[in-house]
Amino acid sequence: MPLTRLPGLDALGALVGTEVATSDWVDVLQSRIDAFADATDDHQWIHVEVDRARRESPFGGPIAHGFLTLSLLAHMADIAFAFDGVGMGVNYGFDRLRFTDPVPAGSRVRAHFVLAACDAIAGGMQITWDVTVEREGATKPAVVARWLTRRYFGSA
Repeated sequence: MPLTRLPGLDALGALVGTEVATSDWVDVLQSRIDAFADATDDHQWIHVEVDRARRESPFGGPIAHGFLTLSLLAHMADIAFAFDGVGMGVNYGFDRLRFTDPVPAGSRVRAHFVLAACDAIAGGMQITWDVTVEREGATKPAVVARWLTRRYFGSA
């Protein structure tokens, strides 16, 4: 999907309530799951022990950590949209977050970004996103979240 260019922060109000972007598909390969396990010291067997997960897991094989899928939001946002006239952005947190369906190793996921709110803060804007992460071929989303970010005025 092409990168969606969003207007400056002052013009965001007109987009509240609309889906402003959908990311391209992102591969969630076993190598990515293993690297995430190493980075976070979360080596739960359902994620990293492929043979055991195939034998014993109710999911039929290894699955991505929920926090791995969540951490891909920043990347999916970067490949889905960009703001004009924004110097930097930071994560501010989540008002709601659910891991609603597993992401098996080898899956592809993408995120849909609905602008839920935008509120002025000192030097920028607090932006609230309703995000749905879908897994290719699945009927249920993998993640649903209300994500709060802050973007600050300046040159990108």
